[in-house]
Amino acid sequence: MGKISYPKVWNLDQVFMGGGKSSQFSDHINRLEDLVYELEGSVTSFITPLSTNEVIKVVHLIENIGNIRLYLSQATSFITCLLAQNPKDQDAASLRGKIAQIESRFEKELSKVKKIFTYTKEEVWERLLETEELKEYRFILNEWRENADKNLSEEELNLISDLMVDGYHAWGQFYNDLVSSINVKILINGKDENLSVGQAINLRSHPNEEVRKEAHYVLESIWKEKEELFSKIINHIAGFRIQVNNQRGIKNAIEDPLKKNRMKEETLHTMWKVISKYKQPFSNYLKRKAEMIGGSSMKSYNFWAPVTKSNQEIKFEEAVTLITEHFSQFGTELEGFVKKAFDEGWIEAEDRPNKSAIPFCAGFPLTCESRVFMTFNGTFLNVLTLVHELGHAFHNHAMRSVNGLNKRYPLSIAETASTFSEMIIFDAAMKKTKSKEEKLIILDEKLKRSVMNFMNIHSRFLFEQRFYKERNGGIVSAHRLNQLMEESINEAYAGSLEQPSIYSWVWTPHYYITQSPFYNFPYTFGYLFALSIYAKAKEKGKDFEKYYLALLRDSGSMTVENLVMKHLGEDITSEEFWEKGMKLCVKDAEEFLKLTSS
Repeated sequence: MGKISYPKVWNLDQVFMGGGKSSQFSDHINRLEDLVYELEGSVTSFITPLSTNEVIKVVHLIENIGNIRLYLSQATSFITCLLAQNPKDQDAASLRGKIAQIESRFEKELSKVKKIFTYTKEEVWERLLETEELKEYRFILNEWRENADKNLSEEELNLISDLMVDGYHAWGQFYNDLVSSINVKILINGKDENLSVGQAINLRSHPNEEVRKEAHYVLESIWKEKEELFSKIINHIAGFRIQVNNQRGIKNAIEDPLKKNRMKEETLHTMWKVISKYKQPFSNYLKRKAEMIGGSSMKSYNFWAPVTKSNQEIKFEEAVTLITEHFSQFGTELEGFVKKAFDEGWIEAEDRPNKSAIPFCAGFPLTCESRVFMTFNGTFLNVLTLVHELGHAFHNHAMRSVNGLNKRYPLSIAETASTFSEMIIFDAAMKKTKSKEEKLIILDEKLKRSVMNFMNIHSRFLFEQRFYKERNGGIVSAHRLNQLMEESINEAYAGSLEQPSIYSWVWTPHYYITQSPFYNFPYTFGYLFALSIYAKAKEKGKDFEKYYLALLRDSGSMTVENLVMKHLGEDITSEEFWEKGMKLCVKDAEEFLKLTSS
């Protein structure tokens, strides 16, 4: 029997036949426009509810809003996929502009609805939420009411929404287009290779230090050459946010991201406090790994280096078998899900130039599918990236029965299922190790994730905090951005990283995602939260899958504090919660040091 071959190029025709010229997709956009037009009419005649007799009108309105969200998600995911596989796709770029305008119209109407709800008397509001028809929307409706822009008039809200399309969001799209257009020449095995940024970044785990080093410095020189251009982009994105926040009466840059992550500031501070307390074991790991490679301290281009010479290339088919086999140990739902994803061509993994550099998962809620995008070139790191994005896809799968309004979970929870999936692979791989070398490879990959979450993400958080503080006073120069980045890295890594990339603010795409400022701390939250869930999963075995699915389904309809209390019985504003996860990671560092002590 021959080996099973899995498609490395995704099937988008299953979603909409014909790419950017798809007539099916054109019909979808027309239907979306009709739904938004219908919403605009409903909102015009909608008045502040005065009694529970008006519950049907409210239900009709919010169900329409939920439906539009599903149609928008389907459309934006499709366009994102088209532009990732070919950043020069002019049809897709044109469609992106059209969808952005429709979304702007929708957001205007949603802002009006939220504002109307703020005028409803408290006792009427409470009675409305207790009705059979509205009780499942209780959390989201309360959130809308509390977070409505009370300081802005309808005209101001409309103007901001219009300006976002060609101003704010356009800067974020320009950043993606610019990075996707860059190609670099790197010498590999005596031959000059012409690579995309994504392919060049993948070389950070190349077994040859000279290749890693050259890739690092070639990219650094590109960022240096274009730093003024990138500084304009990041300054304009932040400047727009600051101006809008000022109009909304928001003075603290972190306030809005915390609301969007449904998280208390107290929770965030407690998490960073615990992380800062436990950095030494990870500094020790970095120093030891540097010594193994042949240096006294860790150079940034060696961070992702393989820790032993026995790293073998993993073929895509082998990765699929490995993932399916290990996921099956966790539960039947997860096993069936990944088999479907691989069999039906949900994965774009081909290693080729001229595709986007950024791995992602796109959800298609109307057809209950997802698509995973990455570049697979045969490393264990690639396997983990694939597993990470499949975790996001499984979260989408878990939410398929949830209504349109309650499907939206915060970024802090979005990183939980992806990290949880990585843990399954790590744990299973560790059990199968036959040698010290294999054990070190797995421990090294686990520890790289801990360092990324406790040091790298911390540096991003510190940088963004400091950058926004200075941006309040005006444009921050490229030179100053480099300084802020260097200071933040040195503090977050406790001085244990040599020659850090001061251009991290350029090549880290998260600073340029206009939908979500401070897209950093949710990763660390998700990582430690996933560790806690995984510890519970190990206690309960295969029975745990049903609890896990219930937790994921609830993720769009409660605060993170309440979600953790309900499903884990833990208080995440306490240091004890975070220390449990931290100690598991510290154990990995101690094990690594023990194995390499001789």
